[in-house]
Amino acid sequence: MIGKGILEDFVTRHQRLFVLTGAGCSTSSGIPDYRDIDGRWKRLPPVSYDNFMTNEITRKRYWARSMVGWQSFGQAQPNNAHHALARLEQAGRSEILLTQNVDRLHQGAGSERVIDLHGRLDQVRCMGCDLKMPRGDFQHELNRRNGAWLALDAPDAPDGDADLEHEDFAAFDVPACVACGGVLKPDVVFFGEAVPREVVDEARNRLEVADAMLVVGSSLMVYSGFRFVQMAVKRRIPIAAINLGRTRADDLLTLKVEERCEDALSFLL
Repeated sequence: MIGKGILEDFVTRHQRLFVLTGAGCSTSSGIPDYRDIDGRWKRLPPVSYDNFMTNEITRKRYWARSMVGWQSFGQAQPNNAHHALARLEQAGRSEILLTQNVDRLHQGAGSERVIDLHGRLDQVRCMGCDLKMPRGDFQHELNRRNGAWLALDAPDAPDGDADLEHEDFAAFDVPACVACGGVLKPDVVFFGEAVPREVVDEARNRLEVADAMLVVGSSLMVYSGFRFVQMAVKRRIPIAAINLGRTRADDLLTLKVEERCEDALSFLL
């Protein structure tokens, strides 16, 4: 572990940073993360794509928990880590910001050069006809059909989920697509689902012209993010990371700062 003074020097010396962010960037906005400081799951892994698509009770359980969790998730605001990275972009130092988060808080802080690697939770997509709608509209319909669930007290969980246990989800009413009757899913990449090829290609192209990589708040345990570190290593560009605890790339890093993201990046503000 090194001090953030060396991190500031690292950022100052590079003009085209490829920034990769993870859950640790948003924890100070009140959004819980999935992993502990050793990179292990704090809870059961999130719902899988196959289970969501093939099991109606799984979909009911997901949307019930998400309906309750959205009440706080949808109100989350950018913190100083998001604002610091927006400043980095405004200074012309960020080639791209690739985020594993689905909360859109980087955009809320003013970042414009953003790739949402795992999609966006503020949008719902039909898996039949590809119709998309704002999550706020879908939330309104969920609330209308299942208003009694809003009174349940449940702790917040990662990615807009809520820890609702010991509930009978069978009666929860999930609307189908109004256009084709298809299954509605948040427009995010679920566990076990592939990141769209065009998203990966766009990020890879931006990495090809970057002169360094900065990882902010990610353990990199998920391969969809870790592969970009592997690409950076192959290109022989330096990699700095800010993360509380172990990352999958610890032996590949040029430097590492083990501080809260907003503290480590405070020099940008």
